[in-house]
Amino acid sequence: MDLTQPGPQNKRNYRAMPGQQTASKTEKEPVEIKLAHSPDSDDAFMFYALATHKLSTPGYKYTHILSDIQSLNEAALTETYDVTAISFAAYPSLRDRYVLLDCGASFGEGYGPIVVSMKSLKPQELAGKRIAVPGLKTSAYLALKLYEGNFEPVVMPFDKIIDGVQDNLVDAGLVIHEGQLFYPERGLHRVIDLGIWWQEQTGLPLPLGGNAVRRALGPETGRQIAKTIRESVTYGLEHREEALNYAMQFAREMDTELADKFVGMYVNKWTLGYGEKGQQAIKELIERGTKAGLLPEPPTVEFLSEE
Repeated sequence: MDLTQPGPQNKRNYRAMPGQQTASKTEKEPVEIKLAHSPDSDDAFMFYALATHKLSTPGYKYTHILSDIQSLNEAALTETYDVTAISFAAYPSLRDRYVLLDCGASFGEGYGPIVVSMKSLKPQELAGKRIAVPGLKTSAYLALKLYEGNFEPVVMPFDKIIDGVQDNLVDAGLVIHEGQLFYPERGLHRVIDLGIWWQEQTGLPLPLGGNAVRRALGPETGRQIAKTIRESVTYGLEHREEALNYAMQFAREMDTELADKFVGMYVNKWTLGYGEKGQQAIKELIERGTKAGLLPEPPTVEFLSEE
């Protein structure tokens, strides 16, 4: 199965990949697992092995669905997909339906979502400004609210935020994904890198997005899915050139060198396994968000590991 170019960037019209059929409910047929993730080069790199049948998944058949992270956060509220990428900031609203996997996440270690503007602004000047954000359930938005609570959010598709800033629709924009790398080419100024701020505040990497599995599938299936995702990430890291070549179809405005840098930022040791420090970072983000009244209580986090 090949993942196809997602087309127009209003990806709320998410769709299953071609060539997929619903598995029979008989025991002889594999169980279909609907796996949803973002149509970005880092996610494509992460799931390259699984999407192109480099891995054996006996008993399971994975159907890949591509959609932007805000749409996935919303779809998770109705358990649309068996395993899905979600923002860690969205997890408290989903904890009764999904459990977090201990692999497949994106952390920013000393870097992360960046607030950009057309004219040079100091970070403290963001107060009261209209700021374009990629969604109110995203971890990037939560981090910005923790930094500066007083601003007017203007929700835009993540890939339209830089254009919105350039067109003066907003005073500043919160950029995620590859926009973190190419915004200088568009003549924009960095106001603050929230990954740097977070690390200065906590000494931890900034947790952005992870994978969650439906509780209704049960822990045995959940652990098998976690194992498969970890194997897919490992395969990509061990076959970097071929995985990167595959991921380039989702790289949008990036050339190969920039895409390789972007993938390296968000597919790495943290993606293979959070470890104690990674789990601590997620708990810290949830606890701070809850204490600030930005997330629903309680500030508890549950991880389903392979073991």
